[in-house]
Amino acid sequence: MSFIDERFLEHRRRSTSTAGITVAAAAILLWGYHYYVDHVLKWELFALGLTFVVIKMSLMAWYRFKD
Repeated sequence: MSFIDERFLEHRRRSTSTAGITVAAAAILLWGYHYYVDHVLKWELFALGLTFVVIKMSLMAWYRFKD
């Protein structure tokens, strides 16, 4: 019988938290840059979504091999 290891759940929680905070900071900085420098409201949601996925998967791998 297969089951989910609690270490996996902890890795998922930590990686999601870190990725979420990083993407939120990037969104604010990107918005500020476009608003104050370019005087335009421009959103690159695809780039931010891709950043979230890369950070999350990288941290999942890091936590998996570190423990």
